[in-house]
Amino acid sequence: MPEITIEQAQALYDDSDAAHAFDHVLRVTRLAEHIAEMEGADVQIVRTAGLLHDCARLEPDHHLAGARRARTLLAGKDPAFVDAVAHCIEAHRFSTEPHPATLEAQCLCDADKLDAIGAVGVARAFAFAGHHNNRLWSAPLSELQVEIGEDRRGYRQRFGGSAGYTPGHELICKLAQLAEGLYTASARRIAAERHAFMVSFFERLDAEALGEV
Repeated sequence: MPEITIEQAQALYDDSDAAHAFDHVLRVTRLAEHIAEMEGADVQIVRTAGLLHDCARLEPDHHLAGARRARTLLAGKDPAFVDAVAHCIEAHRFSTEPHPATLEAQCLCDADKLDAIGAVGVARAFAFAGHHNNRLWSAPLSELQVEIGEDRRGYRQRFGGSAGYTPGHELICKLAQLAEGLYTASARRIAAERHAFMVSFFERLDAEALGEV
């Protein structure tokens, strides 16, 4: 018997943002389970954490708020299991501490990163841009790299919410680096093809936007 069902988890989510809707939660959960099986992690911990990892998405520090909410939702379960799930949730963000200290947390963190690259990652980047009324394209990647400079994270923090921040900016500032930060060998194998496809898509987008193809 699962600690939480898909139906119970879905009731916790607001699907108003396509990039972070419950479809994202299900993809991350399935991928995290797959990675956990390959890496020999506890699949039940990973599955439960996957279903709950964004349950406080609209709150400040949603990873920490989500871990607290998971503890409440799982009250009465084995304390060690609850602690393990809560840590997975609090450590799932790529750019914010705490970092994953268990194999299960690494599996979830890796799955969440993988859902931001590849074909799904491209789709999510454009869904996010549309949701925030951002431009879809403004300049080729080579020009965006000069505009952004070396401090990619700082640029994203300053301009990530602006209308001129395109999916191309997001590729350079965040998405292109995600494969480098994966913890598990299984996730790195999956990431290689996804990363290559994503970069190829944006290069093709440049060519079409410039009228070259």
